[in-house]
Amino acid sequence: MAAPRQPQKATYDAIVIGAGIQGSFTAYHLAQRHRDTLLLEQFILPHSRGSSHGQSRIIRSVYPQECYSRMMSDCFRLWQQLEAEVGTRLYRQTGLVVLGPAGDLELEGCRRSLGDGQVLDAAALARHFPGFRLQAGEVAVLDSTAGVLFADRALRAVQEVFRRHGGTVRDGEKVLRIEPGAVVTVTTTGGVYRAPRLIITAGAWTGPLVESLGLRLPLQPLRIDVCYWREKEPKSISPCFLTLGLSQAPHGIYGLPALEYPGMVKVCHHHGSRTDPDKRDQDPSGADRPDIGLLSSFISSYLPGLETQPAVMETCLYTNTPDADFILDRHPKFSNIIIGAGFSGHGFKLAPVVGKLLCELSLGEKPSYNMAPFAITRFPDVLQAAL
Repeated sequence: MAAPRQPQKATYDAIVIGAGIQGSFTAYHLAQRHRDTLLLEQFILPHSRGSSHGQSRIIRSVYPQECYSRMMSDCFRLWQQLEAEVGTRLYRQTGLVVLGPAGDLELEGCRRSLGDGQVLDAAALARHFPGFRLQAGEVAVLDSTAGVLFADRALRAVQEVFRRHGGTVRDGEKVLRIEPGAVVTVTTTGGVYRAPRLIITAGAWTGPLVESLGLRLPLQPLRIDVCYWREKEPKSISPCFLTLGLSQAPHGIYGLPALEYPGMVKVCHHHGSRTDPDKRDQDPSGADRPDIGLLSSFISSYLPGLETQPAVMETCLYTNTPDADFILDRHPKFSNIIIGAGFSGHGFKLAPVVGKLLCELSLGEKPSYNMAPFAITRFPDVLQAAL
């Protein structure tokens, strides 16, 4: 069903391109600051073409990188605020275990991010969560605050509150042209709009959009296999989990309990195959999928309570940067054009703070967090191309 049509006008205080979770939260924060904001989306809402669809995402306090772990208490608070605003439950606390080799640097970073993070050996993990089986020399870090965000519900909620604060959503309008200037002009298939600030959060379509503005960002869209594995016994896996430092899965594996399909646990490889986002669903069904073999092997070793062949397979998009850190920055040439991109498969939980930071950048305010890890200038060739 398309978003309710709102009266069309030409001029706004801010325009946001891309109504996924990052763009929607950016628009939400702008509207809460009483900025007349237009949120543009190329597809009819709701849709499953990007990175924000689906029923579930992990939310966790634990993070090996300090730049993200510092944001998580603010994220939890803002998710709870959104729940209160819409009167709908958006989060279920399940706990999460991070599995990996004892002494692994990233795993140690996870433990430190929790302060007094609880480390479980194989016996302790089996007592807490009988569905998991560690291998020799491995441990688990327990994050009891973690859980599952109801993703589709959360995206609808943030867009609902945005509209409630006077925001405008126009879906089914693909951007055709962006003309920089003190007032930015955005031409779509449905109209021409102007605003003194533009925020681009177009997911896997960000690269081509900013290329037209003289900027070559190192963004790689990936097609991800989202797999569901049948439980041999009900509730054999109860918390979420992710892996770090396992030689057989260098990109990591993650899983969520059986909340979407009855009796099926979501277990996925945190990586995928390069794709054109406009052709993602045209990939031949018979194509090799090495991720499935990797996951089957992992499940038989670590999750013996699951069948070793997926019962349901879906797809999603990641848009990765080379270092898997976000891009949250002003265009190096046009300071009133802000870019949020490269969320690399771990951005959904952080969207309330990402939207806040993009809002602050667009308004010329001092950002709430250190932005150095997210700067465009960490990719020197990109800045050179832009200038």
